[in-house]
Amino acid sequence: MKYIGTKTIETKRLILRKVKLEDAYQAYENWCHSNIVDRYVLWKKHESVNETLSLYTSWLEEYKNPKTFRWIVELKNNKDVIGTIDVSKKYLDYGTCSIGYCYGEKYWNQGYATEALLGVMKYLFLEAEADTIYAEHLHLNPASGKVMQKVGMKYEGTLRSRIIDKQGFRNDLISYSITRDEYLNKMINN
Repeated sequence: MKYIGTKTIETKRLILRKVKLEDAYQAYENWCHSNIVDRYVLWKKHESVNETLSLYTSWLEEYKNPKTFRWIVELKNNKDVIGTIDVSKKYLDYGTCSIGYCYGEKYWNQGYATEALLGVMKYLFLEAEADTIYAEHLHLNPASGKVMQKVGMKYEGTLRSRIIDKQGFRNDLISYSITRDEYLNKMINN
C-alpha cells in the first residue's frame, strides 16, 4: 500500500477534501451534536462547537502523517459540509483499510454516502494500492449496511455482542468487505 495521504476527490455531486478548521461550525450543526446521529455512532455527541473545533485541530495535525486518509464531504452545488469519511490506521500496514463515515441526518437517503464511499474506494484501490477495504455497522443501523452493499462490498459476518451502546446494551457489528481484485473485476464488467 502506498501512504499518499488525503488528496481531494471529486464525484458528480461531492467534493471530498481535507478538513478545515472553519468546517467545525457546520459539522457541529449538521451531525456532531445531533441526537439522531448519536444513536448510530460510537463516539459521544459534542456538547459545544468547541469540542468540534478541538477535534478538527487535532485532525489538521494528523494530515502531516501520510498514513492519514480523512475527508470532509462537501456538496458541490452549495458548499454545505454534510459529513466525514476516513480510514483507520489499524491495519494499513497490511494493505487493509477500515472505513468509517458519518453524515448529518438531513442528508440521508440521497445517495451521498454511497457516492462518497465509491470515490474513496476508487482512490484507495487505484492510487493508494490498497488490497482490501472493509467497513462495519451497528446492527441497529441497517441503512449503513445498504451503503456497503451498493458499493459492491460483500457480507463477511456478524461480530456478535461486540459493542456496548450508550444505553448499556450489547450490540452486534455487521462486517462487509471488498478486495482490490473484486473491485477491478466489477469495474471491467460495468
